[in-house]
Amino acid sequence: MNRLRKRLQDFNELVMFQHSIFSLPFIFIAMIVAAEGWFGFKLLLLGAFAAISARNAAMGFNRYIDRSFDIHNPRTSGRPSVDGRLDGASIAIFTAVNALVFMAVAYFINDLAFYLSFPVLIVLFSYSFFKRFSSMAHIVLGISLGLAPIAGAIAVLGTVPQWSLWLSIGVVFWVAGFDLLYSLQDMEFDKTNNLHSIPSKYGSQATLKISAFFHVLTVVFWAIFVHKAALGMFASGAVLFSALMLTYEHILVRRDFTQIDRAFFTVNGYLGFVFIGLIILDKVAV
Repeated sequence: MNRLRKRLQDFNELVMFQHSIFSLPFIFIAMIVAAEGWFGFKLLLLGAFAAISARNAAMGFNRYIDRSFDIHNPRTSGRPSVDGRLDGASIAIFTAVNALVFMAVAYFINDLAFYLSFPVLIVLFSYSFFKRFSSMAHIVLGISLGLAPIAGAIAVLGTVPQWSLWLSIGVVFWVAGFDLLYSLQDMEFDKTNNLHSIPSKYGSQATLKISAFFHVLTVVFWAIFVHKAALGMFASGAVLFSALMLTYEHILVRRDFTQIDRAFFTVNGYLGFVFIGLIILDKVAV
């Protein structure tokens, strides 16, 4: 039993399960708006399983093909994928199982979700290759998480409403913006190992400006989402709160780069949960 518990802990650390908080709120935000409120326990479970299995597959794949880099990076050398706790075969099996689970869950949601599940996995897996040849990897990561709101709308409606696109584009720039800040930690390592990123190519000051611009776009697109979805006061409050949290995130990082982890995880985690809480209130108040 202890061995199994240790194995599960290693896989949990491998995919940083706690970071699921970045994608889960926005898939459920889309489902709430699409359903005009509560969408049912069945879709709650299916949506959660789909989001978690897709993310596990993407993270497992990334860890698998990045082992040759991660072992030399002081920030990542303690990951289970490179310190001997998990071998390559175990990670590959974990990735394949989660990919199959994602496709199976999509099958039980609806036809469109199932048909799109395979191309979605291709997008999720493609992120791991981009940093080998393009500094646009940050945008690809944003697109990967930005698919979540579209998936949520599809789960409820079986179609892609316009408002879900605006919500998704906002998520794309939100994720790309905070990934730029996070990537500042690996700027020198990326330069030395010929990995492409905006920090390694343009430097820290340009990265801070680009990240801030991305987050301005985030707020703009989320405001358009609120308008197009005909949401109310609480949803507008969610956009305002997001603007304040993103501003605080940039203040933290600009003041001290050692605050990057706090800015990345804590600030963005609160943003997602408060956003969905205000969307729920918006629907309850109708």
